[in-house]
Amino acid sequence: MARRRKGRDISGWLVVDKPAGMTSTAVVNKVRWAFDAKKAGHAGTLDPEATGVLAVALGEATKTVPYITDALKAYRFTVRFGQATNTDDAEGEVIETSDARPSDEEITEALKDFTGDIMQVPPQFSAVKIDGERAYKRARDGEEMDLTARPLYVDELAFVERLDADHAALEMVCGKGGYVRAVARDLGRALGCLGHVVSLRRVWSGPFEANDGVSIDVIDELAKSPDLDGYLRPLEEGLADLPELRASAEGAAKMRNGNPGMVVTSNVEFGDEAWASCDGKAVAVGIYRSGQLHPSRVFNQ
Repeated sequence: MARRRKGRDISGWLVVDKPAGMTSTAVVNKVRWAFDAKKAGHAGTLDPEATGVLAVALGEATKTVPYITDALKAYRFTVRFGQATNTDDAEGEVIETSDARPSDEEITEALKDFTGDIMQVPPQFSAVKIDGERAYKRARDGEEMDLTARPLYVDELAFVERLDADHAALEMVCGKGGYVRAVARDLGRALGCLGHVVSLRRVWSGPFEANDGVSIDVIDELAKSPDLDGYLRPLEEGLADLPELRASAEGAAKMRNGNPGMVVTSNVEFGDEAWASCDGKAVAVGIYRSGQLHPSRVFNQ
C-alpha cells in the first residue's frame, strides 16, 4: 500500500523572482515547505546564477506545467565577447580567448541567423541526458561529449545596447528547450570573437512576469502563514494559451470521471485542444469533438 504524502491539499501557481545563486530545485523545495504543500513542481529550469521568473505549481496546478513549459519565454542577457568558457557562462573556466571585437552593426546582422526555426547544440554543462546520465555530470568528470543539435524556435533575438567594448545586452523570445548560453557561444563564434553569458534574467514565461514575482525573502517571512496563500494564483492561469469551454454541472461531473462531457463553444474547431470550466473552476483539459470535451487531464478542485 502506497504511503500517503504529507502536507496540505493546496493548488495554484506561485510566481517566484528567483535570485542568483539558488537552484531551481531549491526554490521548489522552499515553496513546498513554505506552503506545507503535498506536491510542487516548476515549469522550466533556470541556471543557478540566472534570475527571474520561476513559475512553481502546487497540487493540481502541476497538471498544467506542460502548457507553461511549452509557452514562449523572454530573456534579457549580457554577452561577454573575447572569451569562451567550458560552461558557456561566467561560472566556467576560460578555455579560449580572442582580441577581436564586433561592431554594433555586425552584432545586429549576425542575430538574423539565430531567429526562426534553428538547430542548437546544448552546452556541455547542461541537463541533457546521455545514456540516462545528465551531461553536466559527465562534463564535471572532464568528458567532452558530441551532443546532438536540437530544434529551437526563436521568435525574436534583438540587440538592446552596447555596455562597453566587451559586453552587449540582448533580448530573446523563444520556445521550449532553448539555451541562452548556447546562443551566446554560437553568436561569439559566428562573429569570430568568441563569447559567453555573464548575466541572465527570464523576464516572462507564458502568462507569468518577473515583475509580479515573489522574492525568496517574502516566502521566508510569510512561510506557513495564511498571508502567503494570498500570493497564490489560480491553476487556470497555467491554461492561458488554450481556449476555454463552458461546461454544465452534468458535463463537468462526466469529465471528472474521465468521460466526455458536453460543453458550449463558439470558436473551437473539431480536434482542437481546450479546457473546460464550471463555475469558474477548471474541470479538465482535452480534445473537443462534436460538442463534447474528451478529457486527457482532470482537475480535482
